[in-house]
Amino acid sequence: MPMRGGRIPDDAAEDGGARPYERLLASRTGRGAAALCAGALPALAFPAPSLRWFAYVALVPWLLLIRSSGTARRAAVDGWLGGTGFMLAVHHWLMPSLHVFILLLAALLGLLWAPWGVLVARLLGGSPSVRLSVVAVAVVPSGWLMIELVRSWEGLGGPWGLLGASQWDVPLALRTASVGGVWLVSLGVVAVNTLVALLIGVPAARRAVAVCLVVGAVGVGATAVWAPRPEETGSVRIAVVQPGVVDGPGSVERRFARSEELTRGLAGQDVDLVVWGESSVGVDLSRSPRTADRITALSRLVGADVLVNMDARRTDGPDRSGIFKSAVLVGPDGPTGDRYDKMRLVPFGEYVPARSLLGWATSVGKAAGEDRLRGSSPVVMDLPDGLRVGPLVCFESAFPDMSRHLAKEGAQVLVAQSSTSTFQHSWAPEQHASLGALRAAESGRPMVHATLTGVSAVYGPHGERVGAPLGTDASEASVFDVPLARGTTLYVRLGAWPVYGALAVLAVFFGAAGLRALRTPAPTRPGGPARTAGGSPERPGR
Repeated sequence: MPMRGGRIPDDAAEDGGARPYERLLASRTGRGAAALCAGALPALAFPAPSLRWFAYVALVPWLLLIRSSGTARRAAVDGWLGGTGFMLAVHHWLMPSLHVFILLLAALLGLLWAPWGVLVARLLGGSPSVRLSVVAVAVVPSGWLMIELVRSWEGLGGPWGLLGASQWDVPLALRTASVGGVWLVSLGVVAVNTLVALLIGVPAARRAVAVCLVVGAVGVGATAVWAPRPEETGSVRIAVVQPGVVDGPGSVERRFARSEELTRGLAGQDVDLVVWGESSVGVDLSRSPRTADRITALSRLVGADVLVNMDARRTDGPDRSGIFKSAVLVGPDGPTGDRYDKMRLVPFGEYVPARSLLGWATSVGKAAGEDRLRGSSPVVMDLPDGLRVGPLVCFESAFPDMSRHLAKEGAQVLVAQSSTSTFQHSWAPEQHASLGALRAAESGRPMVHATLTGVSAVYGPHGERVGAPLGTDASEASVFDVPLARGTTLYVRLGAWPVYGALAVLAVFFGAAGLRALRTPAPTRPGGPARTAGGSPERPGR
């Protein structure tokens, strides 16, 4: 597809009258740095900065930069470097674990934005017509959503930092998530950024942009009013046990002892379930009766089942021997037999993709020295009082489809057991906890996010916060009155339909572009000068 607009003048840097930003953009180094910084800006909308409103304009500098690219190649580079900056900023807290390897990963994943850069330049570059500007409002967000879909694959790092996730505590965004998941929220956020970029860069399209804004606002408002809401049906009392930071020799046993001590303090508080964090038990309970007996005694004392998490070596069949991360339910008579083995593992943290090729990552960072083993299927656990619990482990709370599946299978409460202790003093704990609000809103089911070291938090079936979270400086057990709900959200019923809608938009756009290209006659090459009978060229005018 042809690009709009002219090339950046080669002599712009030498033009003493050029504005400073023009001289910056005329330099390859300066433009590259500008793209990296522009791509990193959206990270400020996520916790811990939590500038949620900023998400709606954070892409504008990047969009305007790509708009000025002038060539498809330059637009692709601007997209790639901006994507690299975004991935670095959103995942910067991995630096202590992956060291320089995070730079390579960010650069590779940043390539996903290269085609998007070409698409943005095609639609916004030069002086686009009003019609093309309106098309851009649908196509640019659809292209972004395809990037989020591809990088949501576990092998590419999973869906951490989806743009819609920055709106985790905005009530209107949570209502939107109940209709189309975080995908629909991301579409809306990118659409607003596109509209703002058009307002700034394409004055002729401002009236059309205003109409689009009004239509979008009416659509979101109608969604908030008419979308079905799960009906609340009472509550349960769930205790979260967060032992806090326990380091040094014997930390596993000392952490267990601290969790034990905190759980004893729940006696007499009439709780329905006690939840410990990820890796709260360092042995296989089936091979350690003494440890199992200690947890069983706690269950009897508090009068509720205890959901612990084992990070231990186990044999689970002839060819299934290794380390599993498992949620295990323990009742007053011992382990109930309900166990969920983590299915989606953290790349490099719990396994190394293509270890034969990338195993060297263990020498430059804290990548997993041994691959963990995966579970085979989700599990819904039944408590004695009839409550049905759907467990997730750590990283899995980032995947919208997993909580949706548990809700469809009848889970009344979603429980995510996490650690995040490795990233205690970064943005990661708050970002991870915030995902629970989205999963709750999407599924119409409350979510309990229990960690070893914080942030632990609980959310109601509409994504609203329940009680006060336990911060990274807390070592305590807290009881939450968790509201239950019945009924299903549109997202649970229909799934990730915004993704399919975005695919359809892109298919129509590229199909129409292909048809136009076929119908446009190829330019004819000018013929050579006519010759006279004598063989000499004919002179014009004679």
